[in-house]
Amino acid sequence: MESVDARRAVEELKELAALTGGPDGARRVCWTDEWAKARAWLREKLSEIDGVEVETDEAGNLWATAPGEGEAAVLLGGHLDSVPNGGWLDGALNTVAALEVLRVLAPQRRPVTLRLVDWADEEGARFGRSLFGSGAAAGALKPDDVRNLKDAQGVALPDALREHGVELDRVNEAGRQLENAVAYLELHIEQGPVLERMDLPLGAVLGTFGVERHAVRFTGQQAHSGSTPMDVRRDAFIAAARSAVAFRDDAARRDDVRGTTGFVNVSPGIVTAFNGWCEMSLDQRALDAGVLADMLRTARETSEGIAGEEGVSVEWAKLWEIEPIPFDEELIGLAEEAIAEVAGRSHRLPSGPLHDAAEMARLMPTVMVFVKSLRGLSHNKEEDTPEEDLELSVRALHGLALRTIDWAARRG
Repeated sequence: MESVDARRAVEELKELAALTGGPDGARRVCWTDEWAKARAWLREKLSEIDGVEVETDEAGNLWATAPGEGEAAVLLGGHLDSVPNGGWLDGALNTVAALEVLRVLAPQRRPVTLRLVDWADEEGARFGRSLFGSGAAAGALKPDDVRNLKDAQGVALPDALREHGVELDRVNEAGRQLENAVAYLELHIEQGPVLERMDLPLGAVLGTFGVERHAVRFTGQQAHSGSTPMDVRRDAFIAAARSAVAFRDDAARRDDVRGTTGFVNVSPGIVTAFNGWCEMSLDQRALDAGVLADMLRTARETSEGIAGEEGVSVEWAKLWEIEPIPFDEELIGLAEEAIAEVAGRSHRLPSGPLHDAAEMARLMPTVMVFVKSLRGLSHNKEEDTPEEDLELSVRALHGLALRTIDWAARRG
């Protein structure tokens, strides 16, 4: 049986980077000319594969279909769009690796259909709404929720979509593309340091973290920094700082969770007064819903205790939340088999960032494969992975696709 040409996939990644990158990194922000250029490049590559049908759906997602003996479809997903000044691999690896797998498997007789999807606007870099194309297909994105979004230049989202042949009020019609889908597979760079620290090239992904994101606001009493004794101060910043350290320490005590204070705002913010008001963010992430709920409960109780000790009040305001999204246990097992076949050893790990796979996992069995990221860097021009590991990842995706096709056929 013919295998993938993993070296060709790496060379095509370089080709795409040369076409839509530069000294400052990738320029493939969705709904721009550079992204459209990348899409045209992908269409040209797909047109060279005999028997593959290519179309763009109502949400701007590009689909390439290699029909099988049955209508049940295994999906290989990715996204060509990037953040501004992004890396050469984030998203593009998924799509180019899937292209290579499709090249090999499309001419072969298969019991199920194989489909490649290049999701539109996974990053949300221009208008702030991530997972646009996959969310529209999954029904999670509602047109009215994004209708008033504008980019930094004031261009409205509906107008930008229309320039690329997409009508906002029809994007949910893309859901018809998922009617016969039975599994979704996605390869991605890890974007973190775990695999590199373990000296492993590849890992099977357990799912995507759930997120609890809040603004925590402390209110005390500002007063003069010179005239107010230390023991009578009601310093909102000190309460916030103590809480931020406690939030971090609680996350550090737990197994593989995240707790992050991202922004801190104070008032009056001058050198001659201590602050009577302080607001900070808390972003908590965990793969287990019960653990995430306990982290939030602990953080609230801790902040209230510290506020009492510092003579201030505290209020919590929710900014955003999403539940943990576990991937399919059977497909995780198949991913581990495919990884072990090419790399000798696999490791299970969660995904902190969200991916299109999170939208698909709500609807069908889903799994991701991660390949190591050097220094854990992503979303910048220094993003990189050793080429030999990229080749292993393409071969692992091929092995996973073969196993998933057999799995889907057995399920009928």
